[in-house]
Amino acid sequence: MLFFSCENKIERIKELSTSERLPTMEAENFEMLKSDSSVVKFRLSTPLMVEYSQNEDEVPYTEFPKGVKIEQFGPNMKISSKMTSDYAQFFQREEKWIAKNNVVVINQKGDTLKTEELIWEGKTGKIYSDKFVKVIGTDQIINGIGFESDQSMTNWQIKKIRESSLYLEVNE
Repeated sequence: MLFFSCENKIERIKELSTSERLPTMEAENFEMLKSDSSVVKFRLSTPLMVEYSQNEDEVPYTEFPKGVKIEQFGPNMKISSKMTSDYAQFFQREEKWIAKNNVVVINQKGDTLKTEELIWEGKTGKIYSDKFVKVIGTDQIINGIGFESDQSMTNWQIKKIRESSLYLEVNE
């Protein structure tokens, strides 16, 4: 007589089934509008969006591996600020964006922020970076380390200014 026995180790089975995190959704040439009371607040467009949210143990997030463009709208559908980057992640639970690589933000006045990493906390409405930043205004250029602002980039400050250039118009 022969007897065979099998043993299932649930930890090993889980390890094999989750060793590679697979996306729950992918979309190419994706565009999304976010509105409040029928008023468009944001427009997001990206060549590729990949969402990961299938595992309870891990934080769900959406990845934009080929870059993203986000436009924020004010009254009368005027763009109040826009941001582009070559890579971004959005963490749903925290309402947090992390934009990396060639990040450019332009506010309504035309001030331009350039950096390699920028974080936007949706719950507080703050954007910040601890990396090198360059802010180009209509009459000045400021380089520094660290940046903090409101989400429309109207009230901003650079934490450690490294260099600043001020341009003046001279009438003769």
